[in-house]
Amino acid sequence: MSDSEEESQDRQIKIVVLGDGACGKTSLAMRFAQESFGKQYKQTVGLDFFLKRITLPGNLNVTLQVWDIGGQTIGGKMLDKYIYGTQGVLLVYDITNYQSFENLEDWLSMVKKVNEESETQPFVALVGNKIDLEHMRTVKADKHQRFCQENSLGSYFVSAKTGDSVFLCFQRAAAEILGIKLNKAEIEQSQRVVKADIVNYSQEPVTRMVNPPRSSMCTIQ
Repeated sequence: MSDSEEESQDRQIKIVVLGDGACGKTSLAMRFAQESFGKQYKQTVGLDFFLKRITLPGNLNVTLQVWDIGGQTIGGKMLDKYIYGTQGVLLVYDITNYQSFENLEDWLSMVKKVNEESETQPFVALVGNKIDLEHMRTVKADKHQRFCQENSLGSYFVSAKTGDSVFLCFQRAAAEILGIKLNKAEIEQSQRVVKADIVNYSQEPVTRMVNPPRSSMCTIQ
């Protein structure tokens, strides 16, 4: 098979990341696409756009277009255009911020409104971020699961800071969208264990630099 024939089998998936500001949407997208984490918070204005190529079972190459939507766009005129045509939606909240969880109703309502006349509905999943701060959790896991059951959503818990389950979250979302079943071994291979580090808060923590995989990003303001 020629290279051009192999490339023709690549699939493209658009995944929109929604949720309140400061809940970790950009950190989640950057951890997935670039294997990096920025310690300083920077508000996303409008839209950030990431690309990442992954391989699913059956040697299927998939390019994920990750649309990181700024939290302040909930009442904006462009939000419906950002959501339109997406195959997947990740509703992200901060498990230590109860308000970010409550506001997901508004984000989900917008997704439903944009897609109410669409023949195919996007796959939607609830993502509880910052599980490295489990000791500060204000949103109980049973509330998360109840919200998923009531709205027929996928369910993930991740930490953009440590990388725990981030790749698995996007991998499973892509597999769900394409109707591909991941076996237990493939899921465990993508699972990363959270390591509890003892931090001396009087000193600046040491940052490990990791060579990021190739990816692309552009910013629209």
